[in-house]
Amino acid sequence: MNQESIQRINELYRKSKAEGLTEEERKEQALLREEYIANVRANLRGQLNNISIQNADGTITDLGEKYGKKNLHKES
Repeated sequence: MNQESIQRINELYRKSKAEGLTEEERKEQALLREEYIANVRANLRGQLNNISIQNADGTITDLGEKYGKKNLHKES
């Protein structure tokens, strides 16, 4: 998501509080919010897929390999 889209989300939010939105603007706002949320989820998923845990015996478990990366394509 680019900076222009984020600015547009904020503009629509401020306008909705000040004077209200037209039906077209409400639809645009909903689409932009969905895109933003999808972007946040993808970033979080990427971070979580890169987490590794060192076990007490010294071995390292890659949690992304164990839990995350194999499910990545199912959710998309």
